[in-house]
Amino acid sequence: MVTPGSFLSHLSADDGRFLLAAGTTRTYARDDVLMHEGDPTDYVLVVVEGWVRVSVLSPEGHEVLLALRGPGDVLGELAAFSGSSRTASVRSLEPVRAGQLRSDEFMARLRARPSIAVAVIQQLATRLLEAEAARVDFAAMAVSQRVAAFLGRLAAQHGVRWPEGIALDVPITQQDIANRVGASRRAVARAMAVLRERNIAATVRGRIVIARPDVLHMFAGTAPDIGAPRAP
Repeated sequence: MVTPGSFLSHLSADDGRFLLAAGTTRTYARDDVLMHEGDPTDYVLVVVEGWVRVSVLSPEGHEVLLALRGPGDVLGELAAFSGSSRTASVRSLEPVRAGQLRSDEFMARLRARPSIAVAVIQQLATRLLEAEAARVDFAAMAVSQRVAAFLGRLAAQHGVRWPEGIALDVPITQQDIANRVGASRRAVARAMAVLRERNIAATVRGRIVIARPDVLHMFAGTAPDIGAPRAP
């Protein structure tokens, strides 16, 4: 299933097939590196199945999680546009299947069908909004609030309705959360403990579940943005 709001979700089925037909299928095991920050590689990946983490290294050598990407997302398009080296590393969170296109093939498909180019712009706009929200979080929020705000956004983007609440349909660890919100794993564990104690969130069958989305947003001090979660 394609992730709502992803690149492929903005395309018709015909446009999606037309694009992927230009490339080859690649498969990756869990914890494989799909792209290395700084590499001058010349290809674009379109995730068809599975989830990956996108990260960079800080000047001090700490990993900073930029995003989680899943089915339907495109990776490496900025390098295709600019001809620059990779701006981030991409590592699989689970087995991944993706379509791989050379940059020139990818650009040729965009020129052939403007609807594909528009879909790229739509996804880039979404990512810019995500980055802006993250900058606001860092500037104005305590760690516990940043954790709550991040979980709220994940629930809005990747939430699936379970009997217990809204489950995050993406494999994520406390270390991933720490790398995303700029905190230690211990600080994130404390924040998660507070959310559990207040019955706002819980871990159910290996997934983080938001039991009270309204209270989560009040805790974070953010506006509710959780729409109708997908059926499981």
